[in-house]
Parts: sequence; structure tokens; C-alpha cells
Amino acid sequence: MQLVVCPGSFDPIHNGHVEIITRAAKIYGSVLVAVAHNSAKKYRFSLEERVAMAQETFEYLDGVRVEAMPQDALLADYVRAQGSTLMIKGLRNSQDFEYEAPMASMNRHISGVETSFLVGDTKWTHLSSTIVKEVASYDGNITAFVPRSVQRAFGQLN
Repeated sequence: MQLVVCPGSFDPIHNGHVEIITRAAKIYGSVLVAVAHNSAKKYRFSLEERVAMAQETFEYLDGVRVEAMPQDALLADYVRAQGSTLMIKGLRNSQDFEYEAPMASMNRHISGVETSFLVGDTKWTHLSSTIVKEVASYDGNITAFVPRSVQRAFGQLN
């Protein structure tokens, strides 16, 4: 069993994230979902709320734990401090790869931390946290796209 770290802001977590993290747990056995905060982003949910939604989402899944990543930590250093040398990132499309590949290369060069990419299921390629928030802001139904914890946070739990 190898510990891998799956970092992200998860604002909010959606079914595309869930699919990647679930697959990573099956492949590697142990996944740390590291909920990050980026001061350059405007968040809909606080760090504590995002952690709580992810924890509730994965409470049923063996080998997955969720925690907030320290705000002052370099991601590669954080991964190593957890006893890992591998990150998992999900890819929806070529734009995701173009964004993620330079960061993966930098992390490998500065710390030896590798990044493994998992291609997301085509069922979720259109899905992003931004789209979920946009649809919900107009009272659109997001229940097919997010776990129950997020449905509850948006007041859409059936």
C-alpha cells in the first residue's frame, strides 16, 4: 500500500473529484485528500466547510482521509512531510494537462515528488467546481453532480 496525496481546493467537491479519488484509493490503497487554500481565489465555502464536506463524502471509503493543507506550505514539501512522494491529479481534457504538467515537472525537480495523472470518466468531463457554483447560484439543480454533503450545503438535499 502506497500513500498518495490528492490536492485541490474542492470548492466544492463534485462527482468528478469523487471518481478520481475513489479510483486512486483502489489503485494505491491510501489517499490523503489535501484541501488547499489559495489566497488568490475567492471561495464560496470556507476551508473548514470544504474539509467537512470532503470528510463526509469519503467517510465510507477505506483508505481515504481528508485534511486541510497548511496555508504556508509548498505542496511538494507537504507531500514529503506526509511520507509520500506521489501526487494524484485528475484530468478532464487537454487544458487540464497543459495547466498541470508544468507544476508536476517543477514539483519533481524541486523535491522529487512525482505526479500521476488519472483521466476522468467522460461522464464528468464537463464538470468543474466553478460550473457547480454557477448553476447553484441561479437555483439550478446540481444534485446529479455533487455528493450529498454538497447538496446539503447548497440547500438541495432531497
